[in-house]
Amino acid sequence: MNVGTIFLIAIIVLVAFILLRAVRIIPQASNGIVERLGRYHRTLQPGLNFVLPILDRVRQRVDMREQVVSFPPQPVITQENVTISIDTVIYFQITDPVRSTYEIADLMLAMEQLTVTTLRNLIGSITLEGALTSRDTINAELRAVLDEATGKWGVRVNRVELKSIDPPATIQAAMEKQMRAERDRRATILLAEGEKQAAVLMAEGARQAEILRAEGDKQGAILRAEGEAQAIDSVFSSIHAGDPNEQLLAYTYLQQLPLIADGRATKLLMVPSDAIASMGSLSALGSAFGFLNESQGEQGPSRREQEEQAQQREALRRQQEVERQRGPGEDEA
Repeated sequence: MNVGTIFLIAIIVLVAFILLRAVRIIPQASNGIVERLGRYHRTLQPGLNFVLPILDRVRQRVDMREQVVSFPPQPVITQENVTISIDTVIYFQITDPVRSTYEIADLMLAMEQLTVTTLRNLIGSITLEGALTSRDTINAELRAVLDEATGKWGVRVNRVELKSIDPPATIQAAMEKQMRAERDRRATILLAEGEKQAAVLMAEGARQAEILRAEGDKQGAILRAEGEAQAIDSVFSSIHAGDPNEQLLAYTYLQQLPLIADGRATKLLMVPSDAIASMGSLSALGSAFGFLNESQGEQGPSRREQEEQAQQREALRRQQEVERQRGPGEDEA
């Protein structure tokens, strides 16, 4: 191989190397920072790009997509001097690749330290309970501070989340006891409220039952009184419609005398004087029995009726004897 052939091969290799170094392919959602002679020259967009192999140098490729970075747990002191450990997650996106490359030496370290200092400032002004219950407020304030600070670096902070807030073991045990006591207190209150409601409902039910029972007794008494009034009115109307005479009244009174005198403890039977006057003498009694025989028709009284009539006559005789023994003065008394 002569010298000319070697020189030609060397030229071909050099040209191929220059072409390979001149062509740069940038992937989608990325930008390339080109420096010419050590200074920023231009930004390469996604696709096929050409640079000067010797003068230009592609320093780095910048990912323009939204990125997620999780920082390790950081000790933070609350307002009541309780040290807690907080894990944070940041969602950010590079908007200016030039400033993110030249304005900050280490972007991730700067964002981590900024997050830690900002978080300590926020947590130091609130209590432990506030830190545990106000995550949304802390997230919003932390995102606003980080977005304002990283704006000059060409970075936009979209979201900040607190993954976990871990207090010390002693504080966790105390909090568990407090929550258990609070749950027991609420259970006791709910049980007392339930018993109170049950007692109120039972008393209300008993009162309603008494009211309904009284209403029922009242309605029953009213109906019974109305029934008795109607019965008395019917009897009174029947008596007036039948136009009874003294003989019928005397006979009815004599029928009730055996019932009045029927008693083992009855020793003396008092007959009102006006009843005797209404019955008249024995002739009136005979007229009453004659009226009875006429009402019964051709059939004579039965044996039982005869015995009853005999008992009635004997009772009337005894009553008259008693009246004679008492005398006129006692009747007036």
